[in-house]
Amino acid sequence: MMYYLNLRNVLVLAVLIVISACSRKADQPDQPNIILIYADDLGIGLLGSEGQQIIKTPHIDNLAGNGIRFENAYSCMLCAPARASLLTGRHDCHADGHEITDAGIYKKISTGEYTLDQVEAMINETLSPIPDNIDFMADIARKAGYRTAEYGKLEWGFAASDKQMKAHGWDQYFGYLDHVRAHGFYPPFLFGNGKLIEIEGNTRIDCGKSGEPETPEVFEDRRNMEGKAHYSQELFMDSVLNFISANQDRPFFLYFPTQLPHGPVAIPAVHPDFENDDRLTQIEKEYASMVKMLDDNVGQIIDELKRLQLLDNTVVIFTSDNGHEIYYAQKGRVHKPYTNMQTGERFNDLESKYYSDLAGDVFDGNGGRAGMKRSNLQGGISVPLIIQWPGKIKPGRTSDLLTANYDLLPTIADLTGYKGDLATDGLSFYKELLEQENAEHDYLVYSSFIGPTLITNDGWKIRTYLSKDVFELYYLPDDFREENNLAAEYPEKLEELKKELIAACDGDLNNGLFSSGKSQIRIKTGH
Repeated sequence: MMYYLNLRNVLVLAVLIVISACSRKADQPDQPNIILIYADDLGIGLLGSEGQQIIKTPHIDNLAGNGIRFENAYSCMLCAPARASLLTGRHDCHADGHEITDAGIYKKISTGEYTLDQVEAMINETLSPIPDNIDFMADIARKAGYRTAEYGKLEWGFAASDKQMKAHGWDQYFGYLDHVRAHGFYPPFLFGNGKLIEIEGNTRIDCGKSGEPETPEVFEDRRNMEGKAHYSQELFMDSVLNFISANQDRPFFLYFPTQLPHGPVAIPAVHPDFENDDRLTQIEKEYASMVKMLDDNVGQIIDELKRLQLLDNTVVIFTSDNGHEIYYAQKGRVHKPYTNMQTGERFNDLESKYYSDLAGDVFDGNGGRAGMKRSNLQGGISVPLIIQWPGKIKPGRTSDLLTANYDLLPTIADLTGYKGDLATDGLSFYKELLEQENAEHDYLVYSSFIGPTLITNDGWKIRTYLSKDVFELYYLPDDFREENNLAAEYPEKLEELKKELIAACDGDLNNGLFSSGKSQIRIKTGH
């Protein structure tokens, strides 16, 4: 069924959806609210607390100043496996890996090829039944007595369904259910609790997605605002704030997977911080404004918690799905595919590794590390992780505990007081938040397009390039830029970690090779 709503009615719907949640849980006074803000392609180097020099991020920095900043946090190299690992607590190198649906099917509603019911049926018939041994983050929170909600980008794979959303534990949601359409910020329709909600004034079938790289023609198309009445991030923020207000009298778990600062670049206006910044090109100013909007949104959330006197009983978690990505390529400045601007050679992340100073990235979005999103180098998998919990977490702390995105599920289980058993590769770092002795990983493991990688808790890293039969060894405490391959110098350590990596990949390194043929499934069409 299709609903046609103007902006005011979208906001009214958000309130109506959440108003039923206002029931007091007097018997659960100690359960903190939990807000998980999940940035999209936010490289660790884009935050002031991590050394960013151009973009000021005071609100996110304040989270770190008032809480704890993890200095040894990791996630997957790409958005879809990262979200699956986050929400299930399972790493992405298992033989029975996450089912990742392909993208694009929801766009066919706009072209008239399919109805919403047909798309739903095709996705649901393609996916396997959910195994009994899989736990979902939202379902855990809901079973512990929390009201759960998600607002923003898609929750699973590259195309998700309402049936999935409900099975995963969301009481309510509003946003995109598909990856391709989420690359635009002016969608003609979004989804809320199984209903297709048209956004009045947004008429672009491509959701206003702009082109890359930057050219005069791309710039003109991007700044043409015809059919772009409502910016999606602003709609999501309205829903986020409404949900917090409507659920102030009971514990809630709010998951906010933003589009920001994933590109292609789109922003209603350049932020005043960058209007006259001569260091930046026009498109770099617009990209920086996307990061700035995300920081401002964090500030809005904190202000709402303060207004409702909820701040002291709310855990705010800020992290990102993967490493940095360039969305502001421009001839002679910075190129995609990533290119050494001094030599003209394309980086292959083996003989020639991506570094910001060589590539021309004025923001140094990966914080000086090698590699970017999609890579098993540090720039692809190192992410920010910042947590604030007033009165519980000592302000201004840093932690070098080795943490994975799949640790968040057991940590949130501990925060909620969930009493059930968990099937997870993760380890809760709840005790670390309270400065108590915490269990530690022996290692973390992640897939990539070229092969898996493993990082140990004492700083050793083995990375693979399977098609070239390459195994590299690094000692990260002395070499976070991965410039000194120690494989020849420490062959015994290399063999030890290779065995660990094979075991982590369930006996086959190819289980850590993310590819369209293995890791993605094609949705069965024809309805």
